[in-house]
Amino acid sequence: MTRRAVVTGLLLAVLVSAGGCGVYSASSGRVDDSLKRIAVQYFENRTAEPDLGVDLADAVILALQTDNTLKVVEEVGADTILSGEVTRYARREQFARQDLTVNEYQVQIAVSLTLSRRATGETVFKERRFTGTGNYLLDGSNGTSEQTARTEAATEIVKDILALVVEDW
Repeated sequence: MTRRAVVTGLLLAVLVSAGGCGVYSASSGRVDDSLKRIAVQYFENRTAEPDLGVDLADAVILALQTDNTLKVVEEVGADTILSGEVTRYARREQFARQDLTVNEYQVQIAVSLTLSRRATGETVFKERRFTGTGNYLLDGSNGTSEQTARTEAATEIVKDILALVVEDW
């Protein structure tokens, strides 16, 4: 699968999970007025999965733009900067048949993020850990793929990041 297809699938999952909110926000609207512009750096990827840090950062950017509570800008014009790293990508056996052949796996992704004020360097939150999981089946025509599970895990992470970043600080 090409990188473009992976990113497109991940971004589509984020849009679908946003539930058609468009330019409206479900947040409390009580975000500190001095922190309305955010820059999202690409996350450092400490896993063997190629482009995972870029894909997750792109998904966070898209979710923030869709939510529209904060304006995503370049670092030089930002009030806050979201940075971090992808710390884990694991695929593990989830379920096995009676004959002990594995028919379901789980993808686990973990990231550690820091949100800081650009002007002062003060941290809003530091090394906050976010995790997501997704399962996929190895069941012939009813099966799914590791990419599907990866997208599910990333969508969980993006939802949690968005909930924290646009809510009260």
